[in-house]
Amino acid sequence: MKLIYVLDPMCSWCWAFRPQLERFLNAHPELEVKLILGGLAPDSDEPMPAAQRQQIEQIWHRIAEQTGAEFNYEFWQHNTPRRSTYQACRAVIAAGQLANKSSAMVDAIQHAYYQRAMNPSDTSTLVQLAVELGMGEANFTAALVSEAVDNHFQQDLAHARSIGISGFPALVLEVNGAHEALALGYTESAKIEQRFSRLTAV
Repeated sequence: MKLIYVLDPMCSWCWAFRPQLERFLNAHPELEVKLILGGLAPDSDEPMPAAQRQQIEQIWHRIAEQTGAEFNYEFWQHNTPRRSTYQACRAVIAAGQLANKSSAMVDAIQHAYYQRAMNPSDTSTLVQLAVELGMGEANFTAALVSEAVDNHFQQDLAHARSIGISGFPALVLEVNGAHEALALGYTESAKIEQRFSRLTAV
């Protein structure tokens, strides 16, 4: 039995979902968790249009109101946002391959984006976070653009599609090759627990 967590580290609903996921995982230390990077937005050097900036900032406010998640709205004043999350996904994979720190990199990217008003669409931000996590700058930079990391990411994208996941966060229980959804989108831990108990009842 395996728990598959499909996410994008720059997904605002995934940030809000963190406490619910942690509560569920703390209750089930026996579960093996596999991270799948689903990828919200392909690589782009184009600045985000003003209307899209306003829309996403409004989404942050709505998520904060609904879930209590905290956002640093200074991000929108201090950065040139781009609709580009694939590099952040690759950074998670690179950290996993280099130092077994994929989960730590997810945390670092989320905190950088939503608390520190940093832009994880920028490679310089991702490299800084890797160094803060104890990885060498040169090694991480090389891994980030490596064929091995991109191949892993393409496999993750294909894996997410193969189990029917197109939105994030998504939590899927894999039992004997079958896949059962525990959470499709933001879900409170109590509901996840109810679904888990029903699916694993003998």
